[in-house]
Amino acid sequence: MSRENSSPQHKRRLLRTLTIVGLAVVGIGTLASSALFTDTQSVGSNAFTNGTIDLTATPATTALTAANMAPGDSVYGTIAVANAGTLPMRYAVTSTATNLDTKALASQLLLTIKTGVAVCDAAGFASGTTVYTAGVLGGLGSAVALIGDVTTGQQTGDRVLAAGANETLCVKVNLPTATSNTYQGATTTGTFTFAAEQTTNN
Repeated sequence: MSRENSSPQHKRRLLRTLTIVGLAVVGIGTLASSALFTDTQSVGSNAFTNGTIDLTATPATTALTAANMAPGDSVYGTIAVANAGTLPMRYAVTSTATNLDTKALASQLLLTIKTGVAVCDAAGFASGTTVYTAGVLGGLGSAVALIGDVTTGQQTGDRVLAAGANETLCVKVNLPTATSNTYQGATTTGTFTFAAEQTTNN
């Protein structure tokens, strides 16, 4: 009996049995170590909305006009500027002018712009704060800076409006008394361009 138990065949069977039992023990240990308690939680509805910059200038056309001007005449008009957006903004203004008759009237007409004028006429223009003084109506072929600077970032003269705020510009155009006969019958059309940008993080 002892010979059979010590035979090579018996030893091989015993080794296989021990190997299977060992693998089974390893498997049970692996299963036991991975059985951990877990939980998850979501945080949803993380909504984001961007603010807006919305500059409006009223009227959109023909803020002031004049016919049959004589040297020494002045005309007045208003432009209401508003921030209809949800973020504070700053704005700058440039102007251009036409020269179809080649007389360059725009370079002769003098422009002045004020804020805080109660009544925008000859009498009321004595009040308020000047933001552009006695410069040309507009550039011929290139824009002339009237208020501030369109370059990005805070620039000297830029106007700042909070969200929902507004202000009124009183614009005066004067034909100097020294205007010569060269400008008789001359015509020009000026265009004011408003450029706005956010002030937040800028």
